Amino acid sequence: MTFRAHRVPVSYGASLLAEEIVPPRPVPPGVPTVVLAHGWCLDHTSWVRVIAGLLDRRDVKIVVYDQRGHGKSSMGEIEVANVRILGDDLFEVIHAAAPQGPIVLAGHSMGGMSIMAYAGLHHDHFAERVRGVVLASTASSIEGRDPIPLEGLLMAVASRAPGIPPRILVPRLVQGRLVFGSRANRDDIKHAVKQIQQTKMPTIGRFFYALTSHDEAEALAHFVDVPTHIIAGDEDRLIPVPNARALLRYIPDADLTVLPGVGHMTTYEAAGQIADAIDALLDTAS
Repeated sequence: MTFRAHRVPVSYGASLLAEEIVPPRPVPPGVPTVVLAHGWCLDHTSWVRVIAGLLDRRDVKIVVYDQRGHGKSSMGEIEVANVRILGDDLFEVIHAAAPQGPIVLAGHSMGGMSIMAYAGLHHDHFAERVRGVVLASTASSIEGRDPIPLEGLLMAVASRAPGIPPRILVPRLVQGRLVFGSRANRDDIKHAVKQIQQTKMPTIGRFFYALTSHDEAEALAHFVDVPTHIIAGDEDRLIPVPNARALLRYIPDADLTVLPGVGHMTTYEAAGQIADAIDALLDTAS
């Protein structure tokens, strides 16, 4: 397997890490490239189980990247973050790492919102290139959700904190209970919480406010002719199932899968189902 790293320059002086994963055997002609967008406070390694499952199924090129301010990508000179910026970032990643041919997109949480913003901002490009979308644990808007106790205070402090990661301030036990479902694997919790612990506090706080103000319902009109699969966990405390069902109002032909005992971290808890959904879209598109 070959890994090709890219540094992708984007707006406000930021630089994103993107990586192509190319299988050892030639990819059959016409098979779309898969582009994966991760969630808030995570990085591209949160897709590790999905990538392994997908490559077990077929030979396909996969592109992963670290969102702005996450992992090994810089934030840039911005004080107020928003999801629209992430939509532009995704466009630039596609241009750099998958410049030609059809693509299938999958986004988890904030990554799904990034895909919506990309579709709204670059709808001609989206229509020309995208052959299918998987939206996992995400929403077009989270307005009206029940907040986690003290989250507003904690996020206000984080957004103004020094540019350092919280590390031990994010206990594994607490985060495990918050973002995973009751059937979660302990190693998966450890892997995900380590990413959260290493995300800089201003990134955590600023993108929290970006997500709470995000509304891409209008962008979903561009998904109507694109096969779309929505995946949600019935124990998701951050973006509950009603948010997933709300997407069907705008994409009525989308498939919705609600998984029992699964929390917010579907890239771990439902990696097989996400890989299956991507694989099915690749078959449809090929």
